Amino acid sequence: MLVNGVYCLVKQISQGGFYQTFLAVDESQFPPIPCVVYQVLSRYQPLEIFQFQVQKLTELGKHPQIPTLITHFTENEYYYLIQEFIEGDNLASLLAKQGGFNETQIWQLLKGLLPVIMFIHNHQIIHRNIQPGNIILRTKNQSQDLLNNLVLRDFTNMKFVNINEDDDNLVGSPEYISPEQAQGKAVFASDLYSLGITCIYLLTQVSPFELFDMTNNCWVWLDYLTYPISEHLGQTLDKLVKYNLQERWESADQLIYNLGIKDNYLPLLSPIETYFWQFSHTLKNQINSSINTVALSHDSKILASGEDNKSIKLWNLSNQQLIGNFIGHTQRITAVTFNDHDTILATASDDQNINLWDVKTLTKIHSLTGHSHAVKSLAFHPHGQILASGSWDKTIKIWDVKPGLARNTLTGHKLQVNAVAFSPQGRLLASASYDRTVRVWKLEDGNFHLLTTLSGHTWAVLTVAFSPTHPNLLATGSGDNTIKLWDVSTGELISTLSGHSWSVVAVAFSADGETLISGSWDKTVKIWQISTKLEIASLVGHTDSVSSVVMREDGGLIISGSKDKTIKLWRR
Repeated sequence: MLVNGVYCLVKQISQGGFYQTFLAVDESQFPPIPCVVYQVLSRYQPLEIFQFQVQKLTELGKHPQIPTLITHFTENEYYYLIQEFIEGDNLASLLAKQGGFNETQIWQLLKGLLPVIMFIHNHQIIHRNIQPGNIILRTKNQSQDLLNNLVLRDFTNMKFVNINEDDDNLVGSPEYISPEQAQGKAVFASDLYSLGITCIYLLTQVSPFELFDMTNNCWVWLDYLTYPISEHLGQTLDKLVKYNLQERWESADQLIYNLGIKDNYLPLLSPIETYFWQFSHTLKNQINSSINTVALSHDSKILASGEDNKSIKLWNLSNQQLIGNFIGHTQRITAVTFNDHDTILATASDDQNINLWDVKTLTKIHSLTGHSHAVKSLAFHPHGQILASGSWDKTIKIWDVKPGLARNTLTGHKLQVNAVAFSPQGRLLASASYDRTVRVWKLEDGNFHLLTTLSGHTWAVLTVAFSPTHPNLLATGSGDNTIKLWDVSTGELISTLSGHSWSVVAVAFSADGETLISGSWDKTVKIWQISTKLEIASLVGHTDSVSSVVMREDGGLIISGSKDKTIKLWRR
């Protein structure tokens, strides 16, 4: 079954009263990427609650131990939530494989998950379904360290504390829910109760229903232990699962304090301030299809855009008026860029060709032919005399602009080339590919030679940009949802920036090199501070994937193009 035209449902994972969960693959990406699809019957949930759920899941997904929300949509009578697939075993499966957990593993579980639960509760959300099957031990790092690799999933039963004031529906696994949750009155401590029961089950391998003595109204789980545990752990778990709410730990914060747990993620997850960036204007005049690319002239007066419907548009940014609109190719436009003097506009297309245009007259100067597949990226050398192009034929071509002839063809990538970029001085050229690598080429004696290959992304590398002030600093964006910063002189990975919930398809530095702008299929534009490597703003407003971003030289204007058929201007 295919939903939204791209998500192929592979198998059902779980089912509730009004929702189903599926393992799926996103067939729009190459290679296809696994994901998790939540299908909710719309008649059981008001639209405003679904939209609020989307907002909260987006916020929660910023935590590295919670799956990110990739996208959402409605189709027929269903709401759909698409979440990141976490590769690994859930703790129920792990228990079946390895047998009962020991005390060290239980402490790791508590220390690994309590800060996550506190993060959820601080967002005024109660999970309501914490149990072994919803806790994943991530195996991506080939590590069995519970402390650093646990992920909490399945937020379909979550309760919004400030909205769901009435009694709840009975949700969650009956063996793991607290007495008050069974009565439809879940509170924050209900999640802690479920965590305690989870720990007890992992220690004993006995159903929680069998560990409570109904006659004497007490837990007897200590009698079922295979191996003895410390009095400290026994008392901690006993207090988590007390029948009376007043006798339990009041909050995750309190338990974290008493156990001396340090949450290493809290400093990175402080609220993001966006007040200094504001939406200003939408360009949509005569835009009838997806925007694939935008470029700003060096004097910041003219904006160029390229669309799916083969049209190229030029805009006067001083008044946001359309000043040029013409068909430039026989297939969709994939890249536009100005030369150093803003006299030539280069355009690329899936039709395998590159065209050079006189900006004043909009007449064609040359057509550059030679690629055998779609051309996806263009970059003028800083001195404007040569042009680089990246193509899905796996090559990069270097062109002499004046005669319109190919000078070099650079080979080596094993899969399609998605992006190319020159360093500020023009001595280096970076190329990004579906083969998950970035190749850096050095200009010597008029020819480009391979300097280094950067490997580290786990999916296709989709975009590259050099810092204008630090010539060896390179930013790359990938289908693995991350941005990486590299020192190309050493090939060293400096930092990985995480925050987007879907592929990062555009990156651009500010003129002073102090900030980086990124655009993603998650529909957002994010701004990063290079010195701290932190996200400092997130611009939300597009209703479909962001495809391209640029920033004015003075840093006061960001422009984003999107598949939603609009170009948005953001100011501060």
